[in-house]
Amino acid sequence: MTIDPSRLNDLSTALVDIAERAGREILTVYGAGFDVRTKRDATPVTEADDRSEMLILKALAEIAPEFPAVAEESVAAGRIPEIAGSPFFLVDPLDGTKEFVSRNGEFTVNIALVTNAAPIVGVIHVPVLDETYWCDGGGAAWRRRGIRQAERIHCRKPANGLVVVASRSHRDAKTDEFLENVNVKEQISAGSSIKFCRIAEGAADLYPRLGRTMEWDVAAGHAIVNAAGGSVRTVDNKPFTYGKRDFANPFFIVRGLSADSSAR
Repeated sequence: MTIDPSRLNDLSTALVDIAERAGREILTVYGAGFDVRTKRDATPVTEADDRSEMLILKALAEIAPEFPAVAEESVAAGRIPEIAGSPFFLVDPLDGTKEFVSRNGEFTVNIALVTNAAPIVGVIHVPVLDETYWCDGGGAAWRRRGIRQAERIHCRKPANGLVVVASRSHRDAKTDEFLENVNVKEQISAGSSIKFCRIAEGAADLYPRLGRTMEWDVAAGHAIVNAAGGSVRTVDNKPFTYGKRDFANPFFIVRGLSADSSAR
């Protein structure tokens, strides 16, 4: 299904507002203190995850009731909407709950719109930093910091080696082995979907993820990186698609511009 570009622009604006509202809701819990529960998959969840998801799902139902929303905590509770043949939202109401619990600030709100198995609009909001990254219906990627004016962002061409961004909480031996064959100039760590933002804004060149992720972890960042000129592909260089039956992802590689690419 094709969505009119003007509708996509309106949706991207609305999703930015929703993500930022959810971020403020998260910060109320972050500042007040919280209990941590453990889900069946042994991952942590807090009141902030629940409150953020409730706000987002209510808002999405108001602005686009025709599109189902697949959200992390709802799926964990067995509430999975029918998405076959329809555009749908992917929602991670608090990406990086481990970072939230450890209070390092590196957690995000992720919302994406997927159609024809690809994310076409995505928003990542970083509540603690009051930063928002998104892509619009016209194929551009943007960043806004606080009350400053939004600025367009682009991936960069690497020079004299790659700056690699890797997961702060999920670094593993497979990633280290992969990087042995890469001309690494510098390695930086980041939590949650901030890693996608670093690629999209030209602060890093490569993000390998050789561990388990779910579609809602990745879709918003994928859309933003694509709009900034980069790519998200499987480790064997196949298209990275969405709407899989269990929403589980294969391993993937996020790249900025190649050395012989032309910036948009």
